[in-house]
Amino acid sequence: MNGTVVKNQLIFDFASGSLGPSKSLFTSTYLYLNSKASSINATFEDFLGDSLLDNDNIPVSKLKYTDCIKNNDSNISSKKSGIDESPISKIIGSMDNLNWKQIYKGFSEYSMNFNDDDELKLIKMDPGSSVPLHSHGGKEYILVLSGSFCDEYGKYSKGDIQINDQKIKHTPIASPKDGCICLTITEKDVIFFGKFASFLNLFTFIKSFFK
Repeated sequence: MNGTVVKNQLIFDFASGSLGPSKSLFTSTYLYLNSKASSINATFEDFLGDSLLDNDNIPVSKLKYTDCIKNNDSNISSKKSGIDESPISKIIGSMDNLNWKQIYKGFSEYSMNFNDDDELKLIKMDPGSSVPLHSHGGKEYILVLSGSFCDEYGKYSKGDIQINDQKIKHTPIASPKDGCICLTITEKDVIFFGKFASFLNLFTFIKSFFK
């Protein structure tokens, strides 16, 4: 799986407005945290805007650029004051006030329901905690919001994303110092491997009835 191609496709789909609610929130938060991804998005938006203007069959409103951007002074002020203005924080507020659900020791979740086909969750891993070896029936999207984690494929810190397909098996381990909070999307249920795989997969199957 070519990670760069998949990431750029996600950004392009966001710029073109073709993503559902869950992936839109995921991607907009990614762009907020990652300046390189935001720059790529701006390039795609310019390209798509030029394509729109070249199409005589689509009426274009007479918008000024000031109608399409936020007040920069407001953005600078909020960042200087330390206020979290990320897209995810505007939806859920402070993560300190969330009703986290502990799945097992060191691993908690907070689910968000946007009534689409994707399962959007916040995942909190305590320092040094891990998830057993697993894959997914569909794609898995992981965006690091704070702290970091590592697996068989590298280390991922704040603003990094990992996109895995069903061929990828990994064992995420949270930073032993800071732990990790991630925004995740799973298209299909997790599939565990290893010593306790049978029990864990049965638990996942039963849990699916209560989504």
